[in-house]
Amino acid sequence: MSGPEPGPVPSGPSAAEPVIRLDGVSKQYWPGPVDAVKDVSLDVREGEILTLLGPSGCGKSTTLRLVAGFEIPDAGEIRVGGRLAAGPRAWIPPEKRGVGMVFQDYALFPHLTVGENVMFGLDRLPRSQRPSRAREVLGIVDLAPFFDRYPHELSGGQKQRVALARAIAPRPVLVLMDEPFSNLDAHLRDQVRDEVVGILRETGVTCVFVSHDQRDALAISDRVAVMNRGRIEQVGTPREIYKHPESIFVATFVGRTNLLAGVVQNEDGCVLTDFGSFCRVDRLGMPNGSQVLVAVRPDGFEATAGGGLRGRILTTLYTGAHVEAEVAIPSAHGGDRKLIVHLPPSRGYQPGETVELRLDPDFASVVRNACHSLGFGSASATSPVANSSASASPVAAGP
Repeated sequence: MSGPEPGPVPSGPSAAEPVIRLDGVSKQYWPGPVDAVKDVSLDVREGEILTLLGPSGCGKSTTLRLVAGFEIPDAGEIRVGGRLAAGPRAWIPPEKRGVGMVFQDYALFPHLTVGENVMFGLDRLPRSQRPSRAREVLGIVDLAPFFDRYPHELSGGQKQRVALARAIAPRPVLVLMDEPFSNLDAHLRDQVRDEVVGILRETGVTCVFVSHDQRDALAISDRVAVMNRGRIEQVGTPREIYKHPESIFVATFVGRTNLLAGVVQNEDGCVLTDFGSFCRVDRLGMPNGSQVLVAVRPDGFEATAGGGLRGRILTTLYTGAHVEAEVAIPSAHGGDRKLIVHLPPSRGYQPGETVELRLDPDFASVVRNACHSLGFGSASATSPVANSSASASPVAAGP
């Protein structure tokens, strides 16, 4: 694609501008066509760590490649560092966007030393200054003594930090990281993740991660953009995404969720479900009588000595931090409905036991975008849905 000759790479956007702005960006692949990215709009703020989260094939890596300049959008505009990088009449090539990239497989040159790998991206810097800059960033990632080592002499975590050092060495406007922890062993994953995030916080670099791992996304991000089938379903803080999902997909993809079909009862936020009335639920201003879907996280329930929702434990799974239990609750229509709940690990809960549950309303909210599209009564093994046309006593809720 031709376009105007780009100017020099800026140090960053003005205070009023986001570092990245995507406006109605779409990308199709052929044959098909396959809509990899559909009408995506997103701002990323200076110094922010944002994660594009979603399953394989949802469009998150394509979105990252569009920002980097490795793909050309079919529609929409992309601004990077305050400049129009891609659009109907503009194109800035990847090497002139001021973007650092960290790939899933590190992409280190095996025949170059660690220092030479870091210096590889410093072609805009005078040759005499490149070694000192490389040593500086290797010091930031705590690898200064490894300047003369080769990649094959490093652990996976060390390779990841070298790749990050190479990405931040040219002082980019932002850093893009595509599934950066997926190749690490489980026991190293959390450690390297925490180290990388610490480096990003220390340097103040704006960063966009791509991940399919909900745990990573919730742990590292200022905000999370959940993608599904090429579209962004919800953008919010990790707490907002987890506690207040706005679609059925977000509710079920990000952690385990109980989905309860219900009807808004009164101004106090009570929602009548097949399990009774859940009160003080965030019902998003829905009027009385509205059919809604309530998402309740498993950790929104706690065992109580009495006055709660009584059920029978069907299965238990000990995780260390909690016991994940499937609990059968008698339905007002006959038979049982199932809830997934987290119980304290200090007590040895066993299948067949009776347990009483109290709901923390902070973990229950109406799924905003499900109210007009839900087929009430549908269910899945991981996200049970209760029929809403029930009459039962209120469910005990915490203060």
